[in-house]
Amino acid sequence: MPIPQQPSLIVRQKSPPNIEFPFASLSDWLIPTEQFFVRNHFPSPNLDARDWRLRVGGAVERPIELDLDSIKAMRSTTLTAVVECAGNGRVYYEPPREGLQWQNGAVGNAAWTGVLLREILEMAGVKRTACEVLLAGADSGIVDSNKKTASPGPIAFARSLPLEKAIADSTILAHSMNDEPLTRDHGYPLRAVVGGWFGMAWVKWITDITVVEQPFLGYWQARDYFRWERSLGEPTLVPLAEMEVKAQIARPVQGAHLSVGQPYRIFGAAWSGEAPIRQVQVCTGDGRGWREARLLETERPFAWRLWEYMWTPEEVGRYTLQCRAIDGAGRVQPDLQRSDCESYAANWIIPVEVTVVPEPQTYEEEFVI
Repeated sequence: MPIPQQPSLIVRQKSPPNIEFPFASLSDWLIPTEQFFVRNHFPSPNLDARDWRLRVGGAVERPIELDLDSIKAMRSTTLTAVVECAGNGRVYYEPPREGLQWQNGAVGNAAWTGVLLREILEMAGVKRTACEVLLAGADSGIVDSNKKTASPGPIAFARSLPLEKAIADSTILAHSMNDEPLTRDHGYPLRAVVGGWFGMAWVKWITDITVVEQPFLGYWQARDYFRWERSLGEPTLVPLAEMEVKAQIARPVQGAHLSVGQPYRIFGAAWSGEAPIRQVQVCTGDGRGWREARLLETERPFAWRLWEYMWTPEEVGRYTLQCRAIDGAGRVQPDLQRSDCESYAANWIIPVEVTVVPEPQTYEEEFVI
């Protein structure tokens, strides 16, 4: 049963299950597996590890097939990494955009254990003509039936990675999450972990890896999970990839009441793509501008940073709290939404309105759904 310290998850869709972490309950650097958000496009396949196999083919010298025990017997690596659904924050788009109306909890940080994708590719021998590595999961179905955007019959969820990202130290095939075997909804028995990239690249229930010699233009690469780019003048489609720099306030929640003259901890998390978080700034709306928050924990590549800022409101009234992140590449979280990201990459600053009251009052813990 949910308790104030661990409220229930937020169901955004029952079938297939799409479930959001209540971000206001954030307390630890690692999100427990049972509280981690779930993003499914099709029903979660019920795979038996005894029958499951990973097939590697395409532009390779030696096509191979591996069972789970063989993969677990390989040299293991653990990568602590944050994954954010590309649609996280979609509810804040104005005007509203199509898609699951995620608020701010389709994101989480976990410890993933598995093997480097590079080592499996080395076993197969990637040909020099290789361009990308296609990952396909066991989940499948028909998308947007009877619509213009419909898939050509049943399709699997499949996404490709550029070869340089596929062989990077930040890309692993994970069989464990937070020191336990993957759960069914989180990709058992094997899933991709692609540090720094949005969640659509983290293909779950992987059964097939195909090395290809031309850019992959499958449904989830060319018809969904893309943005527009204007580098050539006219807008062109570009598949989504690296996450955007972003910070979110977990507490106080929207509409919270704070006591004048009492210190209050403004607390949240920040993350980016390939570059680490260098700074989080907070503005409390009290006329003092942007001030630096304190980054918590030790910096880990591809993991998020928790942060805090202690604020003592000196006058009663309504205040607008804001936070913004700056990463090591110099990218600054934007003030406003962008028009070229379809319904994705909602990383602009989302304010939190609070009221400072004249004397201490007792309120039940507030969580916004």
